[in-house]
Amino acid sequence: MTTRKVLGRRDQPKIIVYREPSPKLKDGLVTHIADERGQYDHERALSQWRAYLDVFFKHGWEDFVIEADKNLPDSVFVEDTMVVFEPPGSEEVLVVLTNPGAAERKKEIEGVRDMMTRVQDIRGFALRSIKAPGTLDGGDILKDPHNRVVYCGIGGRTNPEGIQQLRDILRPYGYVVKAVPMTKALHLKSAATALPDGTVLLHRDLIDDVTVFPSYIEVPEKHGVAVVEVDDHTVVMSANAPKTADMIRARAYKVITVDISEFERLEGCVTCLSVRFRRTDRPETFKP
Repeated sequence: MTTRKVLGRRDQPKIIVYREPSPKLKDGLVTHIADERGQYDHERALSQWRAYLDVFFKHGWEDFVIEADKNLPDSVFVEDTMVVFEPPGSEEVLVVLTNPGAAERKKEIEGVRDMMTRVQDIRGFALRSIKAPGTLDGGDILKDPHNRVVYCGIGGRTNPEGIQQLRDILRPYGYVVKAVPMTKALHLKSAATALPDGTVLLHRDLIDDVTVFPSYIEVPEKHGVAVVEVDDHTVVMSANAPKTADMIRARAYKVITVDISEFERLEGCVTCLSVRFRRTDRPETFKP
């Protein structure tokens, strides 16, 4: 494990946690898209990965990096291994380590747990875990902390027991967990994310029941469903969704596009390449 900076407990900067790509990344799992792993270019993927991270570094984010494990092809998709909750109106931060639904990915938790326990006292967060027989992938979690609602995809890598454990963990914080049936995409956040103002973006072809969301905007491109908040006025998203990018710009956001096509071949998107801690002293906002 390496870090760039030791962090204090109060007025903490935004932090991005990520994992170096495995040299065997092309052997990762693919389930809901055409298998293009034979066209994967590892050097190009590394270049794209660095460009993605540079977006956050240029905006002042600090970072924690977990070293690559050559035996864990999918481990670069670190979002699936942990979920960060920052309850509105509280300085407390909660990190939930998941139990991935795919047997091939369960060992990814070991490196993540080691890193998070080492920095736990410095960062000042509570650490909980999903236990077997419960399974939960972080990519299935879409948070609306302003309304204290957590949407959780179910039916793929996340099972009912995993969702119930998450409900039990979050109940003291006042969150309501709502299950979202998923059969058309790998994870919920493969199908829907949200802008900083809370506007849900989704593609109807990827969601079983869009009515689970009180309101939403349909995007014209499937790669356009995934956005990550860089700051209150800026998002990063795939370069493979230009029409959606224009739609978001029309809502007065700055949109930074990144080419992550090598990761999209492996069913990845901009959300799953990192886990983000945001300022705990900021106003209550929707954090995808």
